Amino acid sequence: MPFGRWFAEIGWRHLVGIVAVAFALFPILFIISASVNPLGTVSSSGLIPKDVSFVHYEALLSGARVPFVRWYLNTVIVCVVVAATQVFLSVLAAYAFSRFRFAGRRIGLLSLLLVMMFPAILSMIAIYSMISGLGQAIPVLGLDSLPGYIIVLLGGSLGQVWLIKGFFDTVPKELDEAAIIDGASHWTVFSKILLPALVPILATTLLLSLVGVMSEFLLGSIFLTSNDSKTLAVGLFGILAGDRSNNLGLFAAGSVMIMIPVILLYQFLQRYIVGGSTAGAVKG
Repeated sequence: MPFGRWFAEIGWRHLVGIVAVAFALFPILFIISASVNPLGTVSSSGLIPKDVSFVHYEALLSGARVPFVRWYLNTVIVCVVVAATQVFLSVLAAYAFSRFRFAGRRIGLLSLLLVMMFPAILSMIAIYSMISGLGQAIPVLGLDSLPGYIIVLLGGSLGQVWLIKGFFDTVPKELDEAAIIDGASHWTVFSKILLPALVPILATTLLLSLVGVMSEFLLGSIFLTSNDSKTLAVGLFGILAGDRSNNLGLFAAGSVMIMIPVILLYQFLQRYIVGGSTAGAVKG
């Protein structure tokens, strides 16, 4: 095949793929390079580090400058509690919307879709006032506390309903009917028959929830102010905002330590994510 024809039919796709990979790898390589740069400044950082040192990792893990380990633990607690609750409640709601017919079902689905269209910043003042008032009655659930912050994030617990419902709709209802005829209850049908078939979409929604909660910064920057209660997103931004020129190394090292477990989790759930995302989008 002549080169011109090969490039017009196939070669341009390789070129686009190479450009896309380079575009995606550039920020990752820069962050990794900055994290092992002993100077840790913007001017001395590049794609290829001249000197390699792990002083920034040591500074973060030792807690010499900031309570990074505490931030990491706070983030793990918030992510696990919020993500697990979001997925659990979304699965229950999706099952009800998919399998039952009741008054207000269509309005409820449309209302969920409408609420998801508005960003959380629109309700910031109202949420802040509510949590402030709640903290006066129950201090542990007030401002600058992890339980209060978790309650705020749980306000979006039904954000995965549409995706899970689309997957529920692909499972034949004949399975439910056959099990009910054999004497199974709705809970038995849900837990013993449908849940095993929902493993792909559960893996997908769990990862989406974990990443979303881990990267949440807007609400956290307002509700979490003390060092001991901050999450990684809020704490690392504070490091960079304190001195953008000289704290890039610390920020990059923290970003790498956040990135590694997410990549490992994604690789573990990858085979479920592809199947869950495509199957859940078949029906609405």
